[in-house]
Amino acid sequence: MSPQNSGFRAKIQKFGSNLSGMIMPNIGAFIAWGLITALFIPDGWIPNENMAALVDPMIRYLLPLLIGFTGGRIVYDIRGGVVGATATMGVIVGADQPMFLGAMIMGPLAGYLMKKIDDLFQAKIRQGFEMLYNNFSAGILAAILAMIAISGIGPLVSSLTNALARGVEAIITAGLLPLASIILEPAKALFLNNAINHGILTPLGADQAVETGKSILFLVEANPGPGLGILLAFAIFGKGVSKSSAPGAAIIQFLGGIHEIYFPYILMKPTLIIAAIFGGMSGIFTLQLFDAGLRAAASPGSIFAVLAMTPGNSYIGVILSVIIATAVSFAIASFILKTSKNKEEDLAASTEKMEAMKGKRSSVSSSLVEEKSAETTPAQQATEVNKIIFACDAGMGSSAMGASLLKNKFKKSGIDIDVTNKAINEIPEDADIIITQKALTERAQAKRPDAEHISVDNFLNSPHYDELVERLKN
Repeated sequence: MSPQNSGFRAKIQKFGSNLSGMIMPNIGAFIAWGLITALFIPDGWIPNENMAALVDPMIRYLLPLLIGFTGGRIVYDIRGGVVGATATMGVIVGADQPMFLGAMIMGPLAGYLMKKIDDLFQAKIRQGFEMLYNNFSAGILAAILAMIAISGIGPLVSSLTNALARGVEAIITAGLLPLASIILEPAKALFLNNAINHGILTPLGADQAVETGKSILFLVEANPGPGLGILLAFAIFGKGVSKSSAPGAAIIQFLGGIHEIYFPYILMKPTLIIAAIFGGMSGIFTLQLFDAGLRAAASPGSIFAVLAMTPGNSYIGVILSVIIATAVSFAIASFILKTSKNKEEDLAASTEKMEAMKGKRSSVSSSLVEEKSAETTPAQQATEVNKIIFACDAGMGSSAMGASLLKNKFKKSGIDIDVTNKAINEIPEDADIIITQKALTERAQAKRPDAEHISVDNFLNSPHYDELVERLKN
């Protein structure tokens, strides 16, 4: 691949990661909105007019403001978040629909501009005027951006969203939505799933859910069936490490909703993308056949989250879509594995390949991929340890599982030290040890240079955890 193509792909992957970073920390709010919608709208499980009054304000104001705040905070901490949320209010007022996409634009833009303004003027402010400058510079910039957003960006984003919505509706009307899997499934293996799902499908699905009580778009990407089928095929017809690790990976993917775990298996044998595509297409076709959908986004894509977001009249269609998608991908993947004459590629090497394609260490949680290296900084390790932080992009998924693993090791060894997981941008100042995947270590060091940093390849399979346990016991 040419350097130009590699650079372009890296930029696209970074964009997808940043987009996901704005959505993932706020998934709890999305779930809250989804549960309230599922319970109290007129077509809900227990209709309640007073409670249903929460639905529209939450999707129009709360969720976009949270996204805008998070986007600004990622770029420039709390100061950027405050300006980002205020600027996002402009696109909310300037549009007649939920402004998720507008929030994703205004939040980071506001944080970036605030940072640049501070770089220019903050060092020149005389002593005693710091608070005056901080408050007024943020307020003036936020006001200007909100006015620009309401008169320009809001209507523009609204027009683009409407055009995209009409395109998706045309595909649905023509019965061609299953063909989306031809693009979506390869994109998932390149780790663009969050950008597509949270950036496009979730906002459009939210609009449909407000009008009809459900949307098929919530399950276009989140269906766990295609990945489950591939992992089951490896569990039966795979070889070596891939065969022994596939059952555990299937549990994590299907029940835990961490779809990234099956990406290395596809990279191990790229022809398996065919199984993923046809599994996805069959699942979407089943949803169309039964006019089924979800009330809100299922994130993570666990079967529990999927069923929790399923309205009463869609259970048959949703369950069948998962079963059929699993069966189709399993059948095709099994055929490919049984007829393949190529020597099986090592799973760890495939994980490395995926991480290189992603542009940063993935959140793949495969518990049987052997870690190859670890680095500890600074050289002078902390003599007293009170808090250990696992940090990743969003502070969810793999870092949470790594923290849970170390907690259990500490508990068995009688070590009483606080272990938790955070997003890179939310690492607390009192963290003594920070554990990150290798590609994120530099960001963590820049955030907390005085802490001890442990860099690992895989959160769930690091021999350095045992070394840490022995060190802290002694």
